[in-house]
Amino acid sequence: MVKRNIILTIFLFTSIFSAFPQAGRGVYRFMELPVSSRAAAVGGYNISLRDNDVNFALMNPALLTEETHGVIGLNMASYLAGIKFGSAIYGHNFGDENYFSFGVQYVDFGIFAGYDEIGKYTEDFTAKDMALYVNYARPLNDYFTVGATLKPIVSAYERYTSVGMAMDLGVNYSTELFSAGLVVKNAGVQLKGYYSDVNGQHREPLPFDIQLGMTKKFEYAPLRISVTAHNLHRWNLVNYQSTNQKKMNLDGSIEEEKVKFLDMAFRHLVFGIEFVPSENFYVAAGYNHRRNREMSIDGFKSMAGFSFGAGVKLYKFQVGFGMTQFQAKNNAFQFSISTNLNEFVSF
Repeated sequence: MVKRNIILTIFLFTSIFSAFPQAGRGVYRFMELPVSSRAAAVGGYNISLRDNDVNFALMNPALLTEETHGVIGLNMASYLAGIKFGSAIYGHNFGDENYFSFGVQYVDFGIFAGYDEIGKYTEDFTAKDMALYVNYARPLNDYFTVGATLKPIVSAYERYTSVGMAMDLGVNYSTELFSAGLVVKNAGVQLKGYYSDVNGQHREPLPFDIQLGMTKKFEYAPLRISVTAHNLHRWNLVNYQSTNQKKMNLDGSIEEEKVKFLDMAFRHLVFGIEFVPSENFYVAAGYNHRRNREMSIDGFKSMAGFSFGAGVKLYKFQVGFGMTQFQAKNNAFQFSISTNLNEFVSF
């Protein structure tokens, strides 16, 4: 009975992620959530946009630059049922070409009322996930920068806890009007499982991913276009949470719908566009086809897969807002604020 309750508890909170985009099997999937309002606005994935936004180092450590020194970013998001997630990051360089940042990413599911197997109230409990980020980047020359991230992970659902360790490896190529990035994300292991089985610790895989992205600026137009390909290590992205892979015929029989080649190919792509008339203002939009296909429900109008956002500099602070629709009438609103501490005190 105890083991069954443990499994049910873990299943409950991992199932909550079915309400988020691109949810798959495994643990610590909160690390796939958008890290900032700007990241959310351009589709949730972007590993190539290089303009000294320290938050983007959480997606690709090679995006750290000499200009991210002293920059701090705070990001908060609100979702349905009181779920909150966000991140914080601070950039600090040691020497001329050793770029560091230190950050945290978290999700808080809130407070729950606990009941035993016969329905008797026991006590309230919480559920939280957290990952720490230590990022390092170093330029190889005027065009290439390489980076790495070490991520200790802690997860606690009621009295069941888990500990893991992950690593990201990234590279960035950048010119004045073009930037490209390649990242191997979440290579690691669950060091301590939520529970034990006959083989000892029950360990599950981390949300491993390989991503490739490109961002193009235009010389005579204030536009930036980004395309990011994700899950390059596996072709089939149809999972058990998809809402539109089966259909019911008139006779009541269930028919499996096959995903066409072009549809599957576009599920690997995220598109983002930014209108940047000045360094102090931007408007952004994004489209995530996989999110659209998995989170749309037949018969309901939905903007699932589309995202929007904007940012403005007020005095010495950059303030941003992003909105993502995961499901019909289920929106996530993300807020960000960042500033360069060197404008207040020298580091």
